[in-house]
Amino acid sequence: MKILGARRWWALAAITLAVMAVGVDVTVLSVALPTLAGALKASESDLQWFSAGYALVLAAAMLPAGLLGDRYGRKKVLLISLALFGAGSAACAAAPTAAAFLVARLLLGFAGAGIVVMAVSAVTVLFSEEERPRAVGIWAAANFLAFPIGPILGGWLLTHFWWGWVFLLNVPVAAIGFAAVVALVPESRAPVRPGLDWLGVLCSSAGLAGMTYGLIEAGQHGWSDPGALLAIAGGLALLLAFFLWERRLTRRPAGQPLVDLALFRSASFTWGVILMTVMTLAMIGVMFTMPQYFQAVLGVNAQGSGLRLLPLVGGLLVGALPADRIVRKVGAKLTAFVGFLVLAGGLALGAQTSLASHGGFVAAWMALAGVGVGITMATTASAALSELSADKAGVGSGVLQALKNVGAPFGAAVLGSVLSSVYRSHLPLAGLQGPAASAVRGSVFAGLAVAGKLGSPALAVSVRSAFVRGMDAALLASVGFALVGGVLALAFLPTRSARRESEAIEGVLADHELIATE
Repeated sequence: MKILGARRWWALAAITLAVMAVGVDVTVLSVALPTLAGALKASESDLQWFSAGYALVLAAAMLPAGLLGDRYGRKKVLLISLALFGAGSAACAAAPTAAAFLVARLLLGFAGAGIVVMAVSAVTVLFSEEERPRAVGIWAAANFLAFPIGPILGGWLLTHFWWGWVFLLNVPVAAIGFAAVVALVPESRAPVRPGLDWLGVLCSSAGLAGMTYGLIEAGQHGWSDPGALLAIAGGLALLLAFFLWERRLTRRPAGQPLVDLALFRSASFTWGVILMTVMTLAMIGVMFTMPQYFQAVLGVNAQGSGLRLLPLVGGLLVGALPADRIVRKVGAKLTAFVGFLVLAGGLALGAQTSLASHGGFVAAWMALAGVGVGITMATTASAALSELSADKAGVGSGVLQALKNVGAPFGAAVLGSVLSSVYRSHLPLAGLQGPAASAVRGSVFAGLAVAGKLGSPALAVSVRSAFVRGMDAALLASVGFALVGGVLALAFLPTRSARRESEAIEGVLADHELIATE
């Protein structure tokens, strides 16, 4: 059901606020980890699970969240998710131990999946195909705006107030979002209630969780880590079993699969989802490397690092907001291709960064990359959503978000490996042995700590220089992802969606019939 006038844009604003709260929660946690280590007496393993546990539940709950929305009502699932998100945030602030905090984080991951998936499905229900690129652009901007807001706001709160406020801040945001969704967002569900495919839910959830866990481990310990490889292999095996089971159900006359594989007969949906994932692989290079660059090389704190990410968000807005008009003029294929090229150009400039680079240069290439991301994300996500009918909006959005969220840890693991190998190969370790040499090889921050203890400015410069070389190599790898995305968009993404072509043909036929009757 479409709603008319400005009300649907206010509804999008309410949903966007909720999505931003989810994103801010993730980035705030990274700033708060050192404080949590002392306040909750958390071990290094606990700190890793505060982040990894959230990511695993978020990945596992994506497809079930879409199914529940299609079956019971998307507005209802969104409201329940917002309520759980507020409750989980309050539980984080009140947690007396690391174990209690982890349980609260798992609840937040479950709630976050419902919010993110239902937000995307709402875009499908609320907006026409022509309006979706702009609506997706606003949704994308909310996702990326969370990256600088989290460190800026979180750093300020941690500096001046009790650490629990960084989580309690989500409670009023969730409450405002809840009230706005109640007032502005219409209820929608699939016309025919989908069945509960329990085996599909189990295989998809476990498979996505296993893949995500393995990729996180590979990013932390390298691609030779047996636990990471075993988790990735197990996740892939479960996802293959999920695909075979869903294909079997799809072929049955009365089968009710979790994901109707007929969705993938649409080139717009299939390549929209694939290109969205490729864009995530390319963009994660900036999000993975730049906060480290700002803090380790430039020496700013987390709050200053967040401020320096704002050009990226500004560029994204510049690219995303006019995307719908560009698509109408030249089509989705060329628009996505241009978006990937602009992104590749920005990343290629970023790969020229050196220790002597001026802050204006860094801001300029990040803004250019942001423009590319804005154009690409708005176009590819809209291409995928254009093929989702109202009865498939929930699960279809879940598929889009699930693959996008697997792309992020995969990109971080690949680019982290590139950065790490180049960083280590350019380190001058002459004279360093034992734990000191191992620490310097471990990370740029550990290397700077060793240089500080030894009182060696020369070692600090060498460590920073080696890191910048590694960062440049990671950004060049990101250029490769962006160029591959551009080629795929030009080769496979339709200029117009099949549904839009069908509607246009039906309109022409209707006109002919009207003329004939006259």
